Amino acid sequence: MLLFVLALIPVIGLLVFVYLKDRKEKEPFGLLAALFFAGMATVITALIGEWIGEAALGLVFEEKTAAFQIISAIFVVGFSEEIGKFLVLWLITWKNKHFDYSYDAIVYSIFVSLGFACFENVAYVFTNGVGTAIARMLTAVPGHACFAVFMGFFYSKAKYASLTKKKGASARYILLSIIVPILIHGVYDAIIMVCGLTEDAAAVLGILLWIGYVIAMFVVCFILVIRSSKHDFCIITLPENIQTVYRPSLIGDWKCTCGSVNRMNFCPKCGQQRQLVATWYCAKCGSPSALNFCGNCGSPKPVFQPPVQNPVI
Repeated sequence: MLLFVLALIPVIGLLVFVYLKDRKEKEPFGLLAALFFAGMATVITALIGEWIGEAALGLVFEEKTAAFQIISAIFVVGFSEEIGKFLVLWLITWKNKHFDYSYDAIVYSIFVSLGFACFENVAYVFTNGVGTAIARMLTAVPGHACFAVFMGFFYSKAKYASLTKKKGASARYILLSIIVPILIHGVYDAIIMVCGLTEDAAAVLGILLWIGYVIAMFVVCFILVIRSSKHDFCIITLPENIQTVYRPSLIGDWKCTCGSVNRMNFCPKCGQQRQLVATWYCAKCGSPSALNFCGNCGSPKPVFQPPVQNPVI
């Protein structure tokens, strides 16, 4: 029981942290649970991919040299695990109606990745004991969350580019959401795997390099999560270049110019769209935006910039 609890503590802690940072609109528990358990299932595809990859490398390398370990870490382990996570993320969320805010992508990717990490962590902890549980609590489990942060960061940009009809940018960000986590994961594993081939001073230097890499990765990911949460914006677009619709602006009754009082976004009597009076132009990129954050670059609304009166939307 103790081992099971130790295996779950880091997973639950990170899931709660990233969920609480979703301040604009919480995601439904059913969707998050589906992502988590689907992430668990990717352990199977990862094992199959790693078995095939290791067998293929065995045909090229006669022994496990440093080159073998680096190629295995990046192109076998990193690829097999991260591509499975991405496919689950994409299949479940890309066209999901709840994927309407930029920070959602990070939440989704972390739930998938920690589903994988939970299954893997339980297996390692029950095999190797308390020491492994504590070590993985501080390294491997947060590491999987970090790989997911990079995946979600670029995945969010891909979704927004797709919604704004920028197909080239969307494809580029999709590739980055796959390639960047694979490389970061691969380097994370490669350093440790190569250290296992060295002795004495070289091994110590390798371990120090790995610790520095892990700390840097944790710091960068923490900053990305905080900034993405703070600058979270709705990725649903308005016509005629207004970048962003914010859900709070769509709540409550409004009176149409035809005299009809409505609750929805379009007047059922004459079809006119609800007016937004908080339109402003971003000082950073010049995009017209609505309410708190620029829908193009995510910059916060300037405090002293007066809104544009009677915007045409």
